[in-house]
Amino acid sequence: MIKGILIDFGGTIDSDGIHWFNAFSDAYAMVADVPNDLLWDAYVNTERTLGRNPIIKPTDTFCKTLQTKIALQTEYLQSKGITVIAQDTILDTCYNKVVKHISTVSKPALERIKLPMVLVTNFYGNMHTVLQEFALDHLFKDVIESAVAGVRKPDPQIFRLGVAALGLEPRETVMIGDSPDKDILPAQSIGCQIFQITPSSPLSSFPL
Repeated sequence: MIKGILIDFGGTIDSDGIHWFNAFSDAYAMVADVPNDLLWDAYVNTERTLGRNPIIKPTDTFCKTLQTKIALQTEYLQSKGITVIAQDTILDTCYNKVVKHISTVSKPALERIKLPMVLVTNFYGNMHTVLQEFALDHLFKDVIESAVAGVRKPDPQIFRLGVAALGLEPRETVMIGDSPDKDILPAQSIGCQIFQITPSSPLSSFPL
């Protein structure tokens, strides 16, 4: 019997299983001709840079986080000889999609869930600010965030922390996430039940 829920943020709440690289790729395609392999390198380099350095501040919103990511991505592309000048267009495209998705899809779906929920996410230390930005902060019993907890997915320990925050046994919980490698398999390995988010299996389809 499910008594509590662990849930991811990126690719799960901010979209229905769409990887952020694909979201960036679609936005960049509107304003510049950037080879996908080079954009992937820029994406990975940016994530590693943010993981190593406390660039994102606890008070930074999701919009500010995206702006920082895009600035780092375009800086990397510039070093490879590709100039992208329409950063604001990329930012607006990405952010507006997230705002619309959360307000019309994810928030209503989450509000229908009556079980206690804990957010388990690889993020930069500003998740509480982000949840307030999208008016989601009241929905979660706790937030287990990699930059704060000191452990990142796919390490199973981050899911154990989430289960402990719920005060339940792993078998009494379900992990909702989009990534097989970072969400589904490691949560399953500690005994959690799982529900994978994909475009064809969105958060709104989670059996309440």
